[in-house]
Order: sequence, then C-alpha cells, then structure tokens
Amino acid sequence: MHDLTALEQGAAVRAGELSPVELVEHYLTRSDDVGAFVTRVPELALARAAALPRHGLSPLHGVPTAIKDLNPTAGVRTTFGSAAYADFVPEFSDNVTLSIEAAGMVWLGKTNTPEFGSPCYTEPDVAPPAVTPWDHTRTAGGSSGGAAAAVAAGLVPVAQGSDGGGSIRIPASCCGLVGLKPSRGRISAAPTYGDPVGLSTAGTLARTVADAAAMLDVLAGHRVGDPSWAPEPQGTFLNAARREPGRLRVARFSAPVITDVDVAPAPLQAWEDASGLLEALGHEVVDIEVPLDRSAVAVFEICWAVLTALSTAPAGREHQLRPLTTWLSEKGRAVSGPDFGLAIGEMRRHAALALEALAPYDVVLTPTLASLPVEVGAMRDDENPEADFEAQKRFTPWTSAWNVTGMPSMSLPTHWTPEGLPVGVMIAGRPAEDELLISLAAQVEQASDWVGRTPPGW
Repeated sequence: MHDLTALEQGAAVRAGELSPVELVEHYLTRSDDVGAFVTRVPELALARAAALPRHGLSPLHGVPTAIKDLNPTAGVRTTFGSAAYADFVPEFSDNVTLSIEAAGMVWLGKTNTPEFGSPCYTEPDVAPPAVTPWDHTRTAGGSSGGAAAAVAAGLVPVAQGSDGGGSIRIPASCCGLVGLKPSRGRISAAPTYGDPVGLSTAGTLARTVADAAAMLDVLAGHRVGDPSWAPEPQGTFLNAARREPGRLRVARFSAPVITDVDVAPAPLQAWEDASGLLEALGHEVVDIEVPLDRSAVAVFEICWAVLTALSTAPAGREHQLRPLTTWLSEKGRAVSGPDFGLAIGEMRRHAALALEALAPYDVVLTPTLASLPVEVGAMRDDENPEADFEAQKRFTPWTSAWNVTGMPSMSLPTHWTPEGLPVGVMIAGRPAEDELLISLAAQVEQASDWVGRTPPGW
C-alpha cells in the first residue's frame, strides 16, 4: 500500500478498494528506524479511521498522515522537541490539526522536531535523531526532520511541517522529497499566533508535487481573527499541479545569502542542471545578483532570537533546555521592546527591496542547501552554541530569504549523487502566486525522474 501516492490511496478509499482502517493498520506495522516519530497513537488512529464515513470532500479523505510535534494536539502528548515538555498534554488542538481532521485524514502520531523548532537538524533530547532514509548516519534536516523522514521512509504518504527559516525545504532536500512552504498568510496559525514577525508558516512534505498540493488544499484558508491572509486561489492547488505554467522568466543566483560558504559541487551541479531543464522546457533563465542585502542577516537574527525567547520552559524546568535554546533566548531577552520593533520594521524594508528587485521575474532558482546532508551531530555543538548557529547558517544559506519576503517556495528533489544521496533545488515565486509555483514544479517533476525512487529498506 505504501507504494501508492497519497492521492492514489484517497482514490482507492473512494472506490471502496481500500478502507481507512486497512491503510492505518498497514502503516502501523511499518518500523520506524529513522527517528520519525516522538509519539505514536495507534488506538486513537484506528478509532478515527473506523469512524470515518466512506466518502469525504477531500481527495485525501481516509489517508494516513502525521502531526509535527510543535503543533498542539488535544489529549495527546506534545513535547515541542524539548525535555522541559516531555510530559506535556495540551487541552486544545491548533488549526493545522483541526484542518487535517476535518479533511478526514487520520494522523498516526507526532513527528520528531528539534527543541521549539529552532535548529535545522533534528536531534532532540526526547527522541532519537531523525535521519534521512537514504543514509542513516546523516541528518534528515530540520526542523520538520521527523515529518520528512516519515514520508521518505514510507511511514506515512504525506505530512505537514512548518517553516520559519527553511524547516520544510531543508529536510525535503535531505530526504529526497517535495517540500512546499506556502505564501505568508496562506495557512492560519490560529489559535496561538506564536510568530508576531511573520516568518513561519505551516506547509507540506510529499513524494510528488500533486500530493503536496492536495495537502496544501487541506491546510489552506484563513480563520476569523487572522492578522493576515493570502487571497483565495483561483481553483484548488491540486488543479494547479495539473495545468501548464506557460513560459516564465526565471531569475537565478547561487551566491549564498546569509553567510560566506564554499558551496559543495553537488548542490551547484543540481542548480545548473535545473537551470538547463527549465530552459529546455521553454523558460527564460536570467542570472541576477543576490536580491537581499547581507545587512538583513543581523536583523533576521535579532528577530529569530526574540522568537526563541518567547518559547519558555515551565517554571523550574529551565535547566532542561538545550544550550542552543538557552543561548538564543538570552540574546533575545537582551533585545529591548523598541529595538525589536525597529528590527521588524527594518526586516520588512529589506523584504520590500528584495521583492522590488525580483518583480520582473516569475520565479527564482537557487540551490536548497550548501552541502549534502551532514552526519548526525556534525552541526550540534552544546559546548559552543554560537558555533552551532554558524554551522547551521553555512548549511542552509538561502532558505530563510523567502521567509523574510513571505514568498512561496519549494524544494524539489531533482538531483542524486552517484552514492544515492538526494540533492534539492529551490524555486520561489511571487507572494500569493502559490498556484503558478506548483504548476511549474509539476512540469519539472514530469520532466525529471524522482517519482518512484525509494530508499534502501523501502
């Protein structure tokens, strides 16, 4: 059953060829040897599957999935990737969880994430490290590392993640998946609205563009009280994956945005190959300078530190926080209220300048990561959190730019090394033009060979 895409599983449920219970039972028998899950809920999942009507409105009705362990789930342990919350059980579910349930999808558990979703690797104190199924010695990325590992290893067909600086696209590249960060305001952050800066959004991880688009249809939409929202799409995002994008102007650059780093040959080759593929598909590809000034990095880091400081431990459990979290939180608490407000304003001005520079182009192409997935522990440095943070910047020097601008962005698994490691490339579109980006991604997918690739042990 796990060979089927998420949409094929939904179609089989609608046709009566498979039941939601059969799908859940199948996935529950699959062994998690990649650190994908923090908590599994087999009894709850089976009960929900049995209670579903045969037909639903979503093409993913009856399809198994998972919830990232940053998202509150009523009555089910939610650790936020932190030992300080190892036994925390929320009393409410957030919009993402409720949307998944309303679509008739059945979540099997909570996927692994680093503490408060801050690092770009997933090595929490509450679960084993999340690793890429393509090489169990290497990271699955973060912070949606558990979700990516689960999809790539065939433990669920599609999953939700979240992305404040690359946390969907980074693990997508590490695990050979499609990772979609939608436009700012596309998915409601109700009821907590924990990111006052606007960097983070929920999104999707899947093996195919169509599956990722269908999952976005499940999650998208605003709720009363949202501070901002993207305009309604012309149709469904799934339909966008089924139509041609037309001839587009594609801007490209490979120079790192947030730090100086020598980019490894494989990501550069993937970027070059993707450029050639886009030209072969009839698109105009234009070299441009980096559209976001390096001075934006310090402003982003102020906001990132303050956001980390907002994630506090329960009283008396502060000692259980990771050194990186403590270091970032101390930096964040040292920022005054006026300085934080000035930083938000400055970051928005940087975003405006970048959007003006990119306005003549439909899409932007960059590498996703600066290297292959690194070995577990290679970036983590509990003795020197500042060095840890700098290592993360060198690993992922492009992704956070599109969180600053609010643009939709996707990592696509277009390249593979001779050793069988996936390498992603990243495309980004104009704000609110998620449909066009999905159409282009589907066109690239059709001209590529990643669909059907499976890791060892599949």
